[in-house]
Amino acid sequence: MKWKLTGRYILSIVLVVTLVVFINIFTMLALISAQAIFNIPIFQGNETSPELFTRQFQDKINIVNDHVTITEAGKKALDEENAWIQVLDENGKVIYSYRTPMGVKEKYTPSDIVQTYKYKEVNAETTVFVGGKEDYSYFIGIENPALNRYVISIDNRTINHVVKISGIVFIIDIFIALLIGYFFSKRLTQPLQALINGIKRLANKDYAVNYVPKGVYKDVFQNVNFLSNQLTANEKERKKLEIMREDWIGNISHDIKTPLASIQGYAELIKDQDYDFSIGEIREYAGIIEQKSLYIKEVIEDLNLTTRLKNKALFLNKKTVNIVDLLRNIVIDILNDPKYSNRHIVFQVTQEKILVEIDEILFRRAINNLIYNAIVHNDENVRIDVIIEKEERTHLRIKDNGKGIEKKELDKIFDRYYRGTNTGDAHRGSGLGMAIAKDIIQEHKGELTVSSEIGHGTTIDIKL
Repeated sequence: MKWKLTGRYILSIVLVVTLVVFINIFTMLALISAQAIFNIPIFQGNETSPELFTRQFQDKINIVNDHVTITEAGKKALDEENAWIQVLDENGKVIYSYRTPMGVKEKYTPSDIVQTYKYKEVNAETTVFVGGKEDYSYFIGIENPALNRYVISIDNRTINHVVKISGIVFIIDIFIALLIGYFFSKRLTQPLQALINGIKRLANKDYAVNYVPKGVYKDVFQNVNFLSNQLTANEKERKKLEIMREDWIGNISHDIKTPLASIQGYAELIKDQDYDFSIGEIREYAGIIEQKSLYIKEVIEDLNLTTRLKNKALFLNKKTVNIVDLLRNIVIDILNDPKYSNRHIVFQVTQEKILVEIDEILFRRAINNLIYNAIVHNDENVRIDVIIEKEERTHLRIKDNGKGIEKKELDKIFDRYYRGTNTGDAHRGSGLGMAIAKDIIQEHKGELTVSSEIGHGTTIDIKL
C-alpha cells in the first residue's frame, strides 16, 4: 500500500511535468507560426518591424524621368525612426540621399551591397536594410543600439545532434523529476500511510491512537486524535452501560421471578383438589395474584415505553391542559393509595390556572415517577413539596427534605438500568422510572435538572 501511494504520486508528478513541457513547446510553435503566417506582432510590440518599414518605404519614393525624390511623409518617417536613406541606380551609384551620415560610400559594388546588408559597416549602432523600387535599390540605415540582425548558417547534422542532446536532456529532466517526486511523495505519503493505519485501527476497535499533529496533515491528525478520544469515551460508556444493563437484567429477572413464583404457587393451591378453601381465602389468594400480575405488567410497560422513547418512536398526543389541576389530581391519587396515605405531600400553587400543551397521560407518568422516587428513597416522615408557578416559563419543582443523594450517584439517577441505593421494601417498578421521566420531559421540549445535598434533601426542577 505504501509503495503504491508513493508510485502514484511520482507518476502524477512526471506526467504533469511532461504535459507542461509539451504544452509549452506546442504553444510556442503555434505562436511563431501565427506571427509568420498572419503577420501578427506577437513577440514584439505593435510598432512596424524594420523590414516591413523598409519594404513599405518604396511608396514614399517618387521616380519621374529618372529623377528620384522622397515625399515629405517619407522624410518625416525617417526623422521619427532616426534613419537615413540612399537610393542607388542599377550601377550601384548613389543618386539620392537623405540624412546620410559622414563616411558612407557614394558607390557600391555588388559585394559591397551584400556586405552592407549582412553586417554593420557604418557604425556599431546602425543596422542597414535593403529595399527596391523599379530598377532602383535603396539602403535605409536605422540608428538604434537595441536593433540587431544576425546571419545564421545551419547544418542539418547540427540539428540532428541538437535533437539527440535535447532527448538526453529531456531524459535527465524526467529523472530529476522522478527524484524530486520521490522525496516529496515520501514527505506526503508517509504521514498519509500513518493516518490510514490509524483509521484501520479505529475500525478494528483499537482506539489507542494518538498522533503528534504536524506537517501538511496537521488538522487531519488533530481530528483523528479527537475521534480516537471520542470513541474511547464512547467505548467506556458502552461497557459501563453494558455492565449496568446486565445487572439490571439480573435484578429484573429476580423481581419478575418472585411475583411469578407467588402467582404460580397460589394458582397451584387453588387448583389442588386436596384443599378445600373458603370463598374468603380464594379471594385473598386472587388478590395476591392480581397484585403480582399488575407489578409484572408495570415492568413490561416500562420496558416498552423506554424503548420507544429511546428510539424516538413515541407520538405525543398533545392538548391544552390546566397543569395545576393535573398535578393536584396526581398528588390526591397518590395520597389515596393506602400504602402512601400517611405520607406528607404538600401541593403549592401561586395561581389556579396555568395552561400548557402536553400529552396528559405521559406527563402524568413522568410526575408520578418523580414523586414515587422521592417516596421510596426516603423515610416515612419525609416532607415532599410539589410546587408550580408561572414565570417566563412554567416552572415545576418536586422538593423533599429527605436523605439526599450522593454526588457520585447524582449523575446516574437518570441513566437507564440504574437503580439507586437504599430503596428498601418500598421499591416498586423496573428501575427505569427516572430515565422515563426525563425522556418524557425532553420529548415535551422541557428541561429537567436535579440538585441534592446529603441530609438536606433533593430538588427536581422542571421547566416547560
